[in-house]
Amino acid sequence: MRYPLWRFLVFVVIAAVPLYWFYQAWLFALGPDPGKTLVDRLGLGVLILLFITLAMTPLQKLTGWPGWIAVRRQLGLWCFAYGVLHLTAYSVFILGLDWAQFGVELSKRPYIIVGALGFLGLLVLAITSNRFSQRRLGKRWKKLHRVVYGILALGLLHMLWVVRADLKEWSLYALIGVFLMVLRIPAVARRLPLFRSKSAGTAINPQ
Repeated sequence: MRYPLWRFLVFVVIAAVPLYWFYQAWLFALGPDPGKTLVDRLGLGVLILLFITLAMTPLQKLTGWPGWIAVRRQLGLWCFAYGVLHLTAYSVFILGLDWAQFGVELSKRPYIIVGALGFLGLLVLAITSNRFSQRRLGKRWKKLHRVVYGILALGLLHMLWVVRADLKEWSLYALIGVFLMVLRIPAVARRLPLFRSKSAGTAINPQ
């Protein structure tokens, strides 16, 4: 396994964040409604981890360092793990494990359907993230994992519905998402290594 220390550091940092949030909730340090705060933070965590995951390939092309790609799969699985925690926190703190209420929530709050679709997408990607699935699916594996772009769109739509009163924050995340998508456009992606070459040339031959 390449870059074991780097992989371990990424694992520890990402695992520590929700543990710290749950510790804050235990100390009643998350405000008057700690359950809702946990749900919101975990949901935002999914979106941020999606951003970071999608940034790995452009970073590798810009820097030439393979370590970015080495943690990409782990980051994708962490997206799913945070999604599970988000759904669990919602079920416990918002629904109170009352599944009859879930149907009522679906009819009153369509953004829950959008979030559920995004979670199902993450589930599919998590199940097929192993080497066996890559070999079994062949070329179809890459096509399947492009679903991540749709998941990102669903995540942003879900967030837009939740924070309708604060469009400034949502706009920032939407701009980040659009920027990451632009970097995936083939014409743009092909030019990313050129920036590395130019930077290296400037360092060798300073003006």
